[in-house]
Amino acid sequence: MEQNKILEGSLYKNIMLFFLPIWFGTFFQQLYNTVDAVIVGNFVGKAALAAVGGPTGTIINLLVNFFVGVSSGAGVVIAMYYGSRNVEKTDTAIHTAVAISITGGLILMAIGIPFSPKFLEWMGTPADILEQATIYIRIYFCGAVFNLIYNIGSGILRAMGDSKKPLYFLIVASIVNIILDVVFVVVLKMGVAGVGLATIIAQFSSAMLVLATLKRMPEDIALTWNKVKLNGSMCGEIFRIGIPNGIQSIAFSISNIAIMSSINAFGTDTVAAWTAFGKIDAMFWMTVGSFGIATTTFVGQNFGARNFDRVRKSVRACNLLSVIAAVMLTCIMLTCYPFLYRIFTQDAAVIEIGATMVKVMVPLYFTFVFIENFSGAMRGVGHSIAPTILTIMGICVFRVFWVAVVLPMNNTLITAIISYPISWSLTAIIFTVYYLSGVWFKKSVKKRYGETI
Repeated sequence: MEQNKILEGSLYKNIMLFFLPIWFGTFFQQLYNTVDAVIVGNFVGKAALAAVGGPTGTIINLLVNFFVGVSSGAGVVIAMYYGSRNVEKTDTAIHTAVAISITGGLILMAIGIPFSPKFLEWMGTPADILEQATIYIRIYFCGAVFNLIYNIGSGILRAMGDSKKPLYFLIVASIVNIILDVVFVVVLKMGVAGVGLATIIAQFSSAMLVLATLKRMPEDIALTWNKVKLNGSMCGEIFRIGIPNGIQSIAFSISNIAIMSSINAFGTDTVAAWTAFGKIDAMFWMTVGSFGIATTTFVGQNFGARNFDRVRKSVRACNLLSVIAAVMLTCIMLTCYPFLYRIFTQDAAVIEIGATMVKVMVPLYFTFVFIENFSGAMRGVGHSIAPTILTIMGICVFRVFWVAVVLPMNNTLITAIISYPISWSLTAIIFTVYYLSGVWFKKSVKKRYGETI
């Protein structure tokens, strides 16, 4: 197993070299999601734009992100074993993770295809977009296995320090998706069905590229199909870290469903504006999320190699770089949002509603940096339950309380969406206090190495 720069050398330089491919990869992933919205918004209409975004996106996040969250435990486990040069355990973790991706994808199909329409109805999806939303989401879940194989497979590669190949795969997938969007929607007039079909074909292409790469890794850890199985003890390690993350993803999605249901009540124009806003602010979330992945990987490998001082320095470096990026993106979004909205729609009412969303939510984006990086650091050392509890209480429970208690007192769009920046700020403060206490690190060292520091 060859060495990588995660364990040595300049932190800032190596973090950026690791971060940039993840960021560009996420950019291309968001690109083909954004192209979906641009094409349906301009060539099909604002009802179709709402159908492929707001309520369907919330349901997809609820189901898919749970399994992606659970499988994130595999990335942490692999990073630790890879950092400590334990070839046998690394190999077992890789094959177990692939088995989890296939199993999880099949479960997603079994849940998503028959039950998503009912979920849309429960969320109060506007009647004029319900049929199109149902068509899109059913097609989307037909590709659930490909989705999880890519996400988990790319997580395996990143855990071992390779953030470039997932980027290349997403570039290919983005090109495939964009071409097929034009063919299916603009040329063949397939509407939202064409968008869904283009998406799952793109996901299939990236999944196949990931599998091919895993098969070409060094012989002692290369993917071999007869070794792909759910190893009991390894599943236990992965799930111990991953299940809290999956539960957190569900809690996030439930709180977002509560907000989405209130937004649905304001009508199709508001849902369309929310959909476009979700594409615009994806630039911020993919940046913060990419630094979060870098934090978890650098912390995980260095913790596995017992480079404890480098663990702390990695978190500080990722925080500083994340804050700088967050402030820059905030300034860009506050300045350029009128132009950005017009990429998706020319409807004046939708753009006006979208402007309100930007002004309320964007100024406090930077606070989420500390939630992402501190929770990533804790999970990187296997301390996964505490950040889950902090996030669920500070963000998810707070938002549900807000919708149930505060929103009825003043049922306006601003009241609904201001719960986001308030919850980020409160949770960031809680995370900062807990991180600085050092309890999470001491417990992890004691549990894994039997030492007291």
